[in-house]
Amino acid sequence: VQLVESGGGLVQPGGSLRLSCAASGFSFSRYEMSWYRQTPGKERELVAAITRAGWSTNYADSVKGRFTISRDNAKNTVYLQMNSLKPEDTAVYYCHTQNGPYYYWGQGTQVTVSS
Repeated sequence: VQLVESGGGLVQPGGSLRLSCAASGFSFSRYEMSWYRQTPGKERELVAAITRAGWSTNYADSVKGRFTISRDNAKNTVYLQMNSLKPEDTAVYYCHTQNGPYYYWGQGTQVTVSS
């Protein structure tokens, strides 16, 4: 299983970024996918999750209405569109999936929101 995130960077408050996570090594369409984020000294927190076919999503309260998770099962890729970014969104963002007791993470991509 390999998860490779991309799309992070530096953006001004109010700006947008789209993160991508390219998956390989497993049957992507059979697994729920999610995005987490982590800042130094804090636990990793769930940002958004999406079901296998993409019919259902859920979000942390802090990002509802601003972030959108989506997936393209033909491309084995999950996305996180982030709009109206705030300084408190600054974190390392991780792509995640799990198979029973096994958890899989990408290497993370840094998102910094600052003027």
